[in-house]
Amino acid sequence: MTEGLAKTLTEFFTNAFSGTIFENIMEEITVLIISMMPVLELRGGMIAAKLMGVELVPALVICFIGNIIPIPFILMFIKRIFAFMKNHGILVNFIQRLERRADEKGSQVKNYKYEKIGLLAFVAIPLPGTGGWTGSLVASMLNMKIKDSFPIVVAGILIAEVIMAFFSYGLLGALGVGS
Repeated sequence: MTEGLAKTLTEFFTNAFSGTIFENIMEEITVLIISMMPVLELRGGMIAAKLMGVELVPALVICFIGNIIPIPFILMFIKRIFAFMKNHGILVNFIQRLERRADEKGSQVKNYKYEKIGLLAFVAIPLPGTGGWTGSLVASMLNMKIKDSFPIVVAGILIAEVIMAFFSYGLLGALGVGS
């Protein structure tokens, strides 16, 4: 009896994990995780989604959600986290390097007549070193209010997503990549 039950459960899980539903879920979870990661963000998520065969609309939703999940936490807590880590000697050189980088990027944002437009452009242009994570760090270092910076970062992410959708699904699709 237990041997039959074990065999049935084994077959169930084997079929569940090798079936198309699980494969689709795993692809979507992978895209979500990639979109949440610093540096990669939705830029990497959109490319990964295309390469894994995720349809455009689900990819847009998943990448957007993945990219915005960390943003409120960065805006609210990054300065306190950095201070705690420096006070306790945890990754001090790394934190100082991140702060210097944010200050450099912040000076680019400040070069615009209006910080808000500068932040929007900074997040919206999908180039290495830009995006929601760095934009949120820059906003925090510039002491921008969360109620001002969060919608700007979200709008920048949406613009970057449109650009990346064109690149990933338009250009790469036209080249037959990920088909």
